[in-house]
Amino acid sequence: MSLLSKVKQICLLIAGCFFLLFGVHVLIAAYQLTDPFSFVMTFFASNLIILISAVLTLGFAIRLFRSERKEEIPQEKKEGEG
Repeated sequence: MSLLSKVKQICLLIAGCFFLLFGVHVLIAAYQLTDPFSFVMTFFASNLIILISAVLTLGFAIRLFRSERKEEIPQEKKEGEG
């Protein structure tokens, strides 16, 4: 994986973490509302934000770590052959 790809994956990972924290903040703010309709809408919206950002963050992290492992494996095989 090239350096540009790694930087791109890290930026996406940071953005995913930001939205995950934003969703938690919205969830906490939902409990401060007094109107039941607003609470329910904000509660489910925050849960959707948290779910989507958590899945994307996990996917970006897995992709980043798998690319790191793929780069290390061929080097180990070359050392064992010689």
